[in-house]
Amino acid sequence: MKIISHLVDLHDRRIFPAEITIADGKISKITELKNALASGETNFMLPGFIDAHVHIESSMLPPSEFARLAVVHGTVATVSDPHEIANVLGVAGVEFMLHDARRVPLKFCFGAPSCVPATVFETAGAKLDADDVEKLLEKPEIGYLSEMMNFPGVLNSDPEILAKIKAAKRLGKPVDGHAPGLRGESARQYFAAGITTDHECFTFEEGLGKAKLGVKILIREGSAARNFDVLWPLLNEFPHQIMFCSDDKHPDDLVRGHINHLVARAISNGCDLFDTLRAACLNPVGHYNLKVGLLRIGDPADFILVENLTDFRVLETWIDGKKVAENGRSLLPRLTCDAPNKFLAKTRLPSNFHLFPKRKTSAVSQKVNVIRVFDGQIISGKETGLVKISADGRLLADPENDLIFIAVLNRYALEKPVALGFVRGFGLKNGALASSVAHDSHNIVAVGVDENAICAAVNAVIQARGGISASDGSRAESNDGFGKTEILPLPIAGLMSLSDGYSLAADYSKLDFFAKNRLGCVLSAPFMSLSFLALPVIPALKMTDLGLFDAEKFEFLEVEENYL
Repeated sequence: MKIISHLVDLHDRRIFPAEITIADGKISKITELKNALASGETNFMLPGFIDAHVHIESSMLPPSEFARLAVVHGTVATVSDPHEIANVLGVAGVEFMLHDARRVPLKFCFGAPSCVPATVFETAGAKLDADDVEKLLEKPEIGYLSEMMNFPGVLNSDPEILAKIKAAKRLGKPVDGHAPGLRGESARQYFAAGITTDHECFTFEEGLGKAKLGVKILIREGSAARNFDVLWPLLNEFPHQIMFCSDDKHPDDLVRGHINHLVARAISNGCDLFDTLRAACLNPVGHYNLKVGLLRIGDPADFILVENLTDFRVLETWIDGKKVAENGRSLLPRLTCDAPNKFLAKTRLPSNFHLFPKRKTSAVSQKVNVIRVFDGQIISGKETGLVKISADGRLLADPENDLIFIAVLNRYALEKPVALGFVRGFGLKNGALASSVAHDSHNIVAVGVDENAICAAVNAVIQARGGISASDGSRAESNDGFGKTEILPLPIAGLMSLSDGYSLAADYSKLDFFAKNRLGCVLSAPFMSLSFLALPVIPALKMTDLGLFDAEKFEFLEVEENYL
């Protein structure tokens, strides 16, 4: 088979008309053409795009269905950390991802999760020790050691952490980093341990400092964490060290676009074309030793045809010489899969969500510690607020001042106490949101204006054995097409759906609309922001199933600000 197009050669940094011959799934010949191409042949052929760090589970789709959506946008490969499902199901969860990924042509490079659980300050469904991690690293489908979130363990030479890094080094597999806000000597020590990347930079200065240490900086633009606008200038100065990633991308966002959007934005900002495509295509292949073609003779025929080099509208996507997407339509078949899960929690009563002060008081108000949510960021702030105390001694939410409840419930036990606190930034005027997608241990996290609404949203998730839900707290059904409580079930480990990806995206958009228009949420991605409130390795204040947690001091904190 032969294709005529303008070939974008990333190695020699030039573009020329060419006839490309494909045989047995590989590029067998490239013939440069002397004459200009006809008007119908003026598209451009370039290597396919690679997401250099993504948790497939965050799309709420298994790998086979993720692939159906991603190839439409020119994605031919991902570097995927399966630690979400590993925190629920352990090694069996990783094996599920590997098995499902084998059924589609998209080239998944999975990592061995390095931190399951992420910390000892939460309850996860499984644990991977150094022996488990080493056995995973020995698998050919496992290409690297996933993000090392326990940076205190690295800095303090934790033997278990160092054993995992040593195993990766022995096998010649890179080690991914995760060090939000780490600067100076601490950053130098962390990366000197053999850690090679970081996708958690949220300021230009942080990214610049790490890049100067030789770290590969992954510019992230996901559904919640959006760092492209502050980090893209690094591409001009460190083109060999930059990659693009989404990290966490919800299904509605994946339907709209993927790495192709970051490429177009970088070009519109004035970045060099070849440097930009190096970040999107070439650098991940070299760093992770991916078996992805780069349009050289003998390479796998992995490439895309785009209409132009400005907005990068993808006309066709090819993997191993087979067309997998054309003109916005996926050519991959819809596949069914199993739904492994671990979900033991039983439904609760509103009284289970009553928050009482640690000590009785005759006061009518109480100063409390408050988690501050920032739109477009997974870092959080640490604030204080003043809440009223009810006649029976309960601390009350104050939605008029954007001060509402947060609850985290252990889903791996029948009945454990609910951890409760306060959060600001959602803007909810009524109702509640709940989710079994709660990084990284994936207990149930919920926010709401009162105990009844939170209970309804949480129970919907429990009854579905996993999902995301929203409740308006009312007692009657509405007449606008919504019920009082809406649920999107996620039966695969409480993280992923069995639905068609496009149907799931539509259902997710409906729930997103419910959260924003019925409940008043002001965040651009309410459920993605919600899912990161339980992640105790991201500063500053989080809530786990064991209580309010200071992720800067790595210690628990009382809800009452002045409690001794």
